[in-house]
Parts: sequence; C-alpha cells; structure tokens
Amino acid sequence: MKAYLPKLLLLPLLLIAISCDSLILYNPNQIIADKDERNLSARNIERIQAIPVQDTLKFILMGDTQRWYDESVDFVKSANSQPDIAFVLHAGDISDFGINQEFKWVNKIMQNLKTPYLTVIGNHDIVANGPASYRKIFGPLDYSFEYGDYRFVFINTNSREYAFDGTVPDISWLRSQLSNNPQNKNIIVVGHVPPYDGDFDRKLEGEYTDLLGSNPNVNLSLYGHKHGFNDGEFYNDGVHYYVTTNVGARGYMIVKVWKGGHHVVRVEY
Repeated sequence: MKAYLPKLLLLPLLLIAISCDSLILYNPNQIIADKDERNLSARNIERIQAIPVQDTLKFILMGDTQRWYDESVDFVKSANSQPDIAFVLHAGDISDFGINQEFKWVNKIMQNLKTPYLTVIGNHDIVANGPASYRKIFGPLDYSFEYGDYRFVFINTNSREYAFDGTVPDISWLRSQLSNNPQNKNIIVVGHVPPYDGDFDRKLEGEYTDLLGSNPNVNLSLYGHKHGFNDGEFYNDGVHYYVTTNVGARGYMIVKVWKGGHHVVRVEY
C-alpha cells in the first residue's frame, strides 16, 4: 500500500491544477487582454470623431499614473466634474514596471471617465514587456488622428530606454506626419519626455524641435514625465511646450484651443 501512496496523492493535486488553470498567472510578463481591452486607441479615436465639432475644443492633459491608483480614481472624479471636455490625453507612464496587469488596472479606472481617453507611451511603459502590452491594449507607439481643425500626433520620445541609439523619437515618421497636412490643420504634438529633458536624445533634439518650430501649423506640444507643471517657449520659435504633473501630485491641465489661439489652466484636486 505504501508503494502506491505517492501516486494516489498526485491525482488530486493534478485535478486541482487543471481546475485552476485559468486562475493562475504563470508569468507577470504575460500579455493578456480581453476583447474589450484591445486596440483602445483606435476605438477611442472613433468615439472622439463622432463628437460634434465646435469652434472651441477643450480637453484634459494628465499623466504618470504609475502606481497611484487611488489618486487616479480621484482624477477621474475630478475630470468628470469639468464641463465641456471632449476627451482626455494621458501623457505616458501609464504603468510603473511595464507589466501587463498595470495597464489593465489603469484602463479599468479610466473607463469610468465620461469621455474617451488616448495615451502616449512613457519611459516606464517601455521596460519589461511593456511595449508589447501597450501595442496589444492600446495600439501603435506612434500614431495620429484628426478631429475638426486639429491633427494630433502622438510620438514615442523615450530615448534613454533605447540607449540613445538615434531611433527614438522616429524623426522620419514625425516629418511625414507634419508634412502630410493638405488641409493645413493645426497640429498638436504629444509625447512623454519633452525635448529639453535629459532623457531625450541630445543628438535628435535640434532636428525634432526644428521640425516643430519650422512648421507654421504647430504652436502647441504636450508632455508629462517631469512630475511637475512646466511650460514655456523654450526654443523661441513660436511653439509653446506644456508639461503636466503626475497623478500622484493630484494635478492636471485643461487645454482649450480655437483657431488662432489656446489657453491652458492648471487644476489641482
């Protein structure tokens, strides 16, 4: 009887393992997304483009949710209390460690917004399997869309995570996005790391900012990363750079744009 006891014990353990298969996360870097958690950028762009266009566009710039989940819940409550907001822009660092589950947790919170939201990838989102998770849940790392008189260009500016190898930001892609504008729409460029930050490739800073500054349709560029409010025309070329603080600091910006102008307000909640 003793000789068969170990085998008999293995049977119930095997049955338990099989029955719990769907409950076990074998690897924190696994990339799992339910059907309603995939291609969120494209789906939210469709929602935005269905909103009736008005003379003035008003949206929120926020960012760096990372592990500030309670603060993110409070952000959603504050954002939902703001009138006439068309959508929310998340300026990156959705996650802290690039783990799939972090993106899912933040998305679950952001789904309680009354408006659609869009993201740009941050440096914390690049680590581990973050880029693959981001692509599956949100979509391409570089993308653009048009709404009314505006063209929004979202670009990966996290140069340090690519060892400053000259590929990030993708200058060729950015050039094509800025030049392919037959209707002369106002262009708003959105990234995570601003070009004057040390995590932006110094070899690409001049070319990047020259592209923005030499284009008459670009006068506004939006970022996160620095964990504090910051803004200015840092290159004296007519382009105003705005950086929002992190969600942990309980702040964001309300951006209002219209033909020929814009106005930005800092909000603390």
